[in-house]
Amino acid sequence: MEEKYGGDVLAGPVGGGGGGGGGGLGPVDVPSARLTKYIVLLCFTKFLKAVGLFESYDLLKAVHIVQFIFILKLGTAFFMVLFQKPFSSGKSITKHQWIKIFKHAVAGCIISLLWFFGLTLCGPLRTLLLFEHSDIVVISLLSVLFTSSGGGPAKTRGAAFFIIAVICLLLFDNDDLMAKMAEHPEGHHDSALTHMLYTAIAFLGVADHKGGVLLLVLALCCKVGFHTASRKLSIDVGGSKRLQALSHLVSVLLLCPWVIVLSVTTESKVESWFSLIMPFTTVIFFVMILDFYVDSICSVKMEVSKCARYGSFPIFISALLFGNFWTHPITDQLRAMNKAAHQESTEHVLSGGVVVSAIFFILSANILSSPSKRGQKGTLIGYSPEGTPLYNFMGDAFQHSSQSIPRFIKESLKQILEENDSRQIFYFLCLNLLFTFVELFYGVLTNSLGLISDGFHMLFDCSALVMGLFAALMSRWKATRIFSYGYGRIEILSGFINGLFLMVIAFFVFMESVARLIDPPELDTHMLTPVSVGGLIVNLIGICAFSHAHNHNHGASQGSCHSSDHSHSHHMHGHSDHGHGHSHGSAGRGMNANMRGVFLHVLADTLGSIGVIVSTVLIEQFGWFIADPLCSLFIAVLIFLSVVPLIKDACQVLLLRLPPEYEKELHVALEKIQKIEGLISYRDPHFWRHSASVVAGTIHIQVTSDVLEQRIVQQVTGILKDAGVNNLTIQVEKEAYFQHMSGLSTGFHDVLAITKQMESMKYYKDGTYIM
Repeated sequence: MEEKYGGDVLAGPVGGGGGGGGGGLGPVDVPSARLTKYIVLLCFTKFLKAVGLFESYDLLKAVHIVQFIFILKLGTAFFMVLFQKPFSSGKSITKHQWIKIFKHAVAGCIISLLWFFGLTLCGPLRTLLLFEHSDIVVISLLSVLFTSSGGGPAKTRGAAFFIIAVICLLLFDNDDLMAKMAEHPEGHHDSALTHMLYTAIAFLGVADHKGGVLLLVLALCCKVGFHTASRKLSIDVGGSKRLQALSHLVSVLLLCPWVIVLSVTTESKVESWFSLIMPFTTVIFFVMILDFYVDSICSVKMEVSKCARYGSFPIFISALLFGNFWTHPITDQLRAMNKAAHQESTEHVLSGGVVVSAIFFILSANILSSPSKRGQKGTLIGYSPEGTPLYNFMGDAFQHSSQSIPRFIKESLKQILEENDSRQIFYFLCLNLLFTFVELFYGVLTNSLGLISDGFHMLFDCSALVMGLFAALMSRWKATRIFSYGYGRIEILSGFINGLFLMVIAFFVFMESVARLIDPPELDTHMLTPVSVGGLIVNLIGICAFSHAHNHNHGASQGSCHSSDHSHSHHMHGHSDHGHGHSHGSAGRGMNANMRGVFLHVLADTLGSIGVIVSTVLIEQFGWFIADPLCSLFIAVLIFLSVVPLIKDACQVLLLRLPPEYEKELHVALEKIQKIEGLISYRDPHFWRHSASVVAGTIHIQVTSDVLEQRIVQQVTGILKDAGVNNLTIQVEKEAYFQHMSGLSTGFHDVLAITKQMESMKYYKDGTYIM
């Protein structure tokens, strides 16, 4: 069990093979040209370690796991005692330190047992992906999950990638193929230890290789804690290399009686131990010795984060390559010894879940091992009289502070339950999931394929509810310096995506219905009616909950508007920025596309349940198998027609179209503005819907030189606010501005003439206007 805590950097040189020197408190500065040499050495070492792990997997088929660990510890201890000379170099070891070394050896043996038993369950490919992560990666992952100082959004994204990778190995790995590569549980229950471990895995109720995934994740966390706890001990005894040599030696003494008992009581599968000398030598040197020494050297010569990034990529890529075409003369010999030559084609299975998890593991290792960039978000705003640079750390520097995932979930749940729309989505999502899992459980219990397939169909529908819930939550996030308008438009985007999903579903249902109209298949209607009735009841609850989101005005809300008016008057122009007033009330004309999308999803499921009930009755009573495609065809057309208005409205908002329901009011408002005393003209009027409750606008107004611009700004603001614009920016341009510009450019009179033509603005029948 190798350790990677680089204690020699603090403790000074500890005898031969120190690989770097002295007592520097940190990485040694190495020129970039020399750094390449260490990066190449690290990558090559990781490649060899992958070779050693694949060889270890073949050895464990013939050698008991305790005997295997004993031989590795024995070979490693022999080499390190021979070269490190732990008894003759350094200060003498006290009795109290020997007790700590004994505990260190026991912990190392337990972690090695978990590691290699996980190897027998998962195979070397999955073991390399799960277990070969640097300590800094796992520590960053745990800090994101359980502390409030996780390092920002980037680290949170890296933690999410890591979790997704583990989930891919648990849910999307191929159980059937993995079952072929291991002939347990009966074949390997040749000792009380292995029987106990297999019983513990079976108690979890998962396949053996999935239990191995969980076991390796546990072993990885234990390994990181083991390394962290060992740092002080490595300094006390004179360095990590000396501690490693003594710990391996004590481990050999601990395991020796156990190995003797196993040798006497267990029948050995090995025909000739002499033939295993070369494989064991390869594993000892590649996995235990070379990897430890090279990691120690590289952690001294360059930063730990660089070691983690440069080391993870080659070992994961090597694992994928070897998993695809691993073969070796020694491996063939071991396979023949174990009489499992028929397993060659499925020895190391590459499934889609493994490939995807490898990609996410590489991304997460790169993100989690990168140094944190805290303190670099300040903005330079000037210099003090003494020349000291001054920075502003307000805004995003504080808003982007990370929080632990449990705290984030707690805060998000609180926000969800505070608002009506998100609360309704959440309650219906819980109800839908409950019905889904009841359906799946009863389907597995009765071996009903119809129930299982409908359960997974409803589980897919829950994804639309999750997206709507997330959009409703994000829409209330505070505005930032980068997203200065906030996240209100995410609801429009969510409704647009939900609408596209429904159109795709309706299209495929339509095509399948047409095909079945030509050749109606016979259907097994057993259990269809109770399932459809149950689904209909659940969906009717959703219809009642979300019906307010779908009326002829697409009702959201717009009532009183609140904004703050202020202007900044300069020599030639003024500027007015008005607060982002959001309307909160009933009976309005806003467009909550997110709630409409959720409603249409529930409506589609409701129509589907009704269609299944009707077609089932017709089939059972009259034998009309054509009723199923006819009902599906009718439902697909209804879904498509109901989604088109949502897609159309969402596209208009995303394309910044003038809100159709405000066209007349804005036309009248612009006419009123033109009649304000002291206002010469206006230009560049732009109005658009930003979100369900925010209509934004900008306008340039030209006023006479003697007028009080604040009064004009207030009048224009009041008129446009009454017309529905609650987020307004006004640019004030005084008459002197035109005189000044005309002196600079003879062509400016043309601009002035165009501006005055605004009085004769014409409108098309649909309400749009041109200048």
